[in-house]
Amino acid sequence: MADLALADILSSLPKRTVDVVRLWADGLPDHPALVEDGGAWSYGEFARVLAQTEDWLTDSGVRPGDRVMIVGENCRAFVAIFLAVAGLDAWPVLVNARLSAGEIDAIRAHCGARRTIFTTRVSPPALAHANRLGAVIEQLPHLGSIGLGPLDQNVQPEPIEDDSASRIAAVIYTSGSTGLPKGVMLTHRNLLYIAAVSARIRSLTPADRLYGVLPMSHAVGLSVVLLGALLSGATLYLTPRFDPMTARRALERDGLTIVLGVPSMFSQFLQYAKLRGLKSLRFPALRIISSSGAPLDIATKTATENLFGLPLHNGYGITECSPTIAQIRVDTPRNDTSVGRLLPGVEARFMGSNQQELEPGEVGELWLRGPNIMKGYYRDREATAAAINAEGWFNTRDLAKLEDGNLFVVGRTKDLIVHHGFNVYPVEVEAVLNAHPEVVHSAVIGRSVGGDEEVIAFVQLLTDSTLTSADLADHAAPRLAPYKRPTRIVVVPSMPVTPTGKVVKAELAKLLDDPAFSKPARTHSNCTPARKE
Repeated sequence: MADLALADILSSLPKRTVDVVRLWADGLPDHPALVEDGGAWSYGEFARVLAQTEDWLTDSGVRPGDRVMIVGENCRAFVAIFLAVAGLDAWPVLVNARLSAGEIDAIRAHCGARRTIFTTRVSPPALAHANRLGAVIEQLPHLGSIGLGPLDQNVQPEPIEDDSASRIAAVIYTSGSTGLPKGVMLTHRNLLYIAAVSARIRSLTPADRLYGVLPMSHAVGLSVVLLGALLSGATLYLTPRFDPMTARRALERDGLTIVLGVPSMFSQFLQYAKLRGLKSLRFPALRIISSSGAPLDIATKTATENLFGLPLHNGYGITECSPTIAQIRVDTPRNDTSVGRLLPGVEARFMGSNQQELEPGEVGELWLRGPNIMKGYYRDREATAAAINAEGWFNTRDLAKLEDGNLFVVGRTKDLIVHHGFNVYPVEVEAVLNAHPEVVHSAVIGRSVGGDEEVIAFVQLLTDSTLTSADLADHAAPRLAPYKRPTRIVVVPSMPVTPTGKVVKAELAKLLDDPAFSKPARTHSNCTPARKE
């Protein structure tokens, strides 16, 4: 598969996200578009639902330029409301219903939502938020049970740009691991560019059936999965949350051809297979499995490939890049942890600590420029200026290198640990720990002690594992240079993760403040102290 030139990709894009449905409603009106447990819509039906939803939104007081907050989980109603809001030139603010009340309220206040809408039929958390915030639960013939929050008469609409492709198609708030969450403004062109390139890399056609499990309130589920499927005329099977047993049934029953997930999802498949005594999971229709959203270690990749009998492709992106930056090409699978080649039209620079550009192959801070870069952070000019320079280069704050045209992500700039004067990249240590067959997840952080930084590893084990921290230290010692070996290994019952499966290291770091943690002779309430070297 040869990549299209950037100009060809951009010239082939619809102007707005909602146009992807109307395109296939004319060409394949009876072809299934969205399928869920509660029913299905063909492309023709979907187009009619969008028209009805736009009328309902207009009657509910939504104007062009208004921010409309959509709180929910994957379902047909979530997709229809998202596209209809953008179709009215209002701004969809997409929020995962599994966020806490405080997070929901902070986003609602910051974005200045004219209306907040809750997809209450499939999402108990959305229903709880709707009840808490005084929403009226409506039964709409085309959407089902929907919570409609109070109208805020005081908010002012944002101005509408002349170029429809440059208008805001979605606002997604980041997880806030480096501070308060920021509202990432993504345009129609941003999202459709990623949808088109992702679909071409996977050669999607109307014959494909995709598993829609990644949250569509997040950028991968939104652009790569949802819009990539709709742009291709494919069928998307929506599910609000993942569990391996349900996923297996869907793969068998629906003949799914594409499964896009995160590393933690594939780890759950591996645990499920082990508990069931399954050596393989083979599905005749399945042709592509791919991982993104968090670092993929080689142990999980290899074990997943052995289980499914397919290469597990890897990709890399962040919300501000809509989100994809690089992706393994389907026709050139790899047996390492590379995230593949940069997408066509995406430029990269690797900068040193002195802000000088580094030579190819050196690890540096990754800066990017291309049609996938966000418009900016909503209501935060200072943060936008700090992230995107005057020449349009965006600082990912990730450490990476390029080898033979393939990108390798080493870690976050803020996660770099300097131990005894040597750089320690957490992803390297995590890869070694994750290679142990009884390790489910690991996360490595640094702790400042006396002018140095210690390497602290947190590890989640299989439920029936009897491994100790000392056992894990013995496993890591011959596989890591002495300065990379964890000073301490903490066994935890579970990892704090975001809805997309990323480990929240800030939560783990709070354990370091526990007075018990600083006393090696004692066992932490959730861990076994590691043996000292």
